[in-house]
Amino acid sequence: MGYSFEPDRPALTADVVAFSLRECVGEAQRQALHVLLIQRGSPPYKGRWALPGGFVQTGESLEQAARRELAEETGMRGLYLEQLFTFGDPKRDPRGWTVTVAYVALVPETVAVQAGDDAAAARWFPVQSLPGLAFDHAEIVHYALQRLRNKLEYTAVGFELLPDEFTLSELQTAYEIVLGETLDKRNFRRRIAEANVLEELPRFKSEGQGRPARLHRYRRDAIKEVKARRLFP
Repeated sequence: MGYSFEPDRPALTADVVAFSLRECVGEAQRQALHVLLIQRGSPPYKGRWALPGGFVQTGESLEQAARRELAEETGMRGLYLEQLFTFGDPKRDPRGWTVTVAYVALVPETVAVQAGDDAAAARWFPVQSLPGLAFDHAEIVHYALQRLRNKLEYTAVGFELLPDEFTLSELQTAYEIVLGETLDKRNFRRRIAEANVLEELPRFKSEGQGRPARLHRYRRDAIKEVKARRLFP
């Protein structure tokens, strides 16, 4: 959708940093934190990779714009979405002065992605090996990653990256991948138990040669904000 820039007034956009835990291409069984990028189909930066996003329409809230752009460019709907930060460097967009409000989306691996009409392609990239990004989107991704890591330490937001049912080992692995550090198994499980945010299920999952591991799920009636700093040290 086109936009007519006014020299003395900024345009307003919404961009989305969508994170997901996914297997690395060509490396079965090795997961990494990925971010979803779209390949721009029009100038500026035509052909370059960028975050999903676009201009806020008249009468539309910021979150509505973020969700609409995410659906139009990637086909994803109904995801966990949280406002991140506002980026307003007057020179961040070569077309004119543009302020963007960035959001973070957390996407379970089971959610499929399909490029829409506004994007030439949509693809998951490991956060540690991103291509050159359009605009200031590399800065936005870096900021979003730091925010996600900080929130993992004191909230239950990380469960949004997992399927509905998971083992404690899968939960710990997810947190280790995002935090970029190894967690002590005994301490991690003790903190999880103290937080009282999980529900044991009467089902098990095989995790290799050992005995099957019990499945759990996040208690939706649990408080979202866990009142303990460094919950997962």
